[in-house]
Amino acid sequence: MLVLDHIAVSTEALETGTAEIEAALGLPLAPGGQHAAMGTWNRLLSLGPAEYFELIAIEPGAPGPAQPRWFDLDRFAGATRATTWICRTPDLAAALDAAPEGAGVPWDLQRGDLSWRMAVPRDGRLPFGGLFPAMIEWRGEAHPAPRLPDRGARLTGLRLFSPEAEALRATLAAMIDDPRIEVLAAEVPRMEAVISTPRGEVVL
Repeated sequence: MLVLDHIAVSTEALETGTAEIEAALGLPLAPGGQHAAMGTWNRLLSLGPAEYFELIAIEPGAPGPAQPRWFDLDRFAGATRATTWICRTPDLAAALDAAPEGAGVPWDLQRGDLSWRMAVPRDGRLPFGGLFPAMIEWRGEAHPAPRLPDRGARLTGLRLFSPEAEALRATLAAMIDDPRIEVLAAEVPRMEAVISTPRGEVVL
């Protein structure tokens, strides 16, 4: 089974997106780092001891991979918003065998003492219009979440709006059991992350 690991919010420019998210949440984002293999960089926020929030953007001037970047960032445009949810698994190969076609191929990645395998779609876009989770297998004990200052933010809901709601719901039911995840019918795929903060609930 998959376990929710973190939420990715995409933005066209990291500094601008950081200001927008900090204003919305009323909380500061922590420095993240660069993903040299993907030409991206991020800022982070704790969502508890085992979950976190990632604001991610293409790094200006950084070379990208030979294929489209993860999280469909090469096609991202518009308002800063939640675009991807990422689930961890102890066995990425087995999870990919159970996942829909197009869920990705394993990439071995590392930054400092953080080491992980990530399923990255060849075309950058996850199944179900991007609403199927990206899958990650952390290597070793190191994980971003417990290192981040706990500002009191928590993910309380994840709403997946899909024109294939019934099929997406059935696919997820076989792979993850998390009452926070809600699949809703809609004409266009999109998602909403509901985050509780010390000053109230925020929807991204």
